[in-house]
Amino acid sequence: MQCPKCGGEIPFYHLKPNCEHCGVNIMYYTQEEGLTRDAKRTELEGGAARMVIARVKAEFIGSKLAIVRLAFSLLAVAALLVPFVSVKYAVPFFNQTLSVGIIGMIQGFTSGLILKVPQFLSSALFAKQTLAAVVPAAFMAVIALIDVAIVVGLILGFLNLTKGANFMKKTALVGVAVSIAAQIAVVVMKFTAPDSTTASVSLGFGALAAAAMFLVLFFLNRAMLKAGIEPQYKENDIKRKELLKKVRAGEVNLDDLPLPVFESEDEHEARMQQLEEALQAEEEGKEL
Repeated sequence: MQCPKCGGEIPFYHLKPNCEHCGVNIMYYTQEEGLTRDAKRTELEGGAARMVIARVKAEFIGSKLAIVRLAFSLLAVAALLVPFVSVKYAVPFFNQTLSVGIIGMIQGFTSGLILKVPQFLSSALFAKQTLAAVVPAAFMAVIALIDVAIVVGLILGFLNLTKGANFMKKTALVGVAVSIAAQIAVVVMKFTAPDSTTASVSLGFGALAAAAMFLVLFFLNRAMLKAGIEPQYKENDIKRKELLKKVRAGEVNLDDLPLPVFESEDEHEARMQQLEEALQAEEEGKEL
């Protein structure tokens, strides 16, 4: 065994905590090195973590536009609560309504009404009216997928703020087109499936609500791209992240770095103030 400080050879039978050559306490000497190394790593990893938080903040609440965009992203999903179209079936011993919207579709599943749709499509009584619900339901499913894409883009957008906003802008534009097509389909199906004594079709405006939300999202993302989405990084955090990559890759040894690794003037003043307060508290403790 060698002394970690002077490199002198220490025999195995030497049981004293101090090196017989230089007198250093072996255990505390290595412990201090470990603590110093941990402090350097913590500084570098803390800088990288703060950069992630800064990007998340810029994505969701970094500006008024970001906050409004977050609200309308949720409202685009909420728009699916508004019925696209409703079909009311009324025959003896059977009186139910199939509403094409999130709430209506859930109720349709729980009541078993949706499971009867294939039979209704082949029925002379309900075929046209049921088709008037099936077509908007297909459009609603596509709009729901677009909503999912927008929400996922919003959540993952902090990885690349500009690409995330650009993705949401394009996806929202597709959502506008699909929603308008859905509303047109609802109107067409209403007039091609006239009301009868057994089934009636009622127009809904869920597709228009979705189109409005998507249109607002399109302009919000375009405005954010035009204004620029810049996260506010703490001074030297970019350098800390780059250096952390080199440390992890083995290109730089932590032991060769100073402590603190990087320090701005404000950080230096804060550290010195904390040191002075600690020394003052220690002196007051000795006096007591």
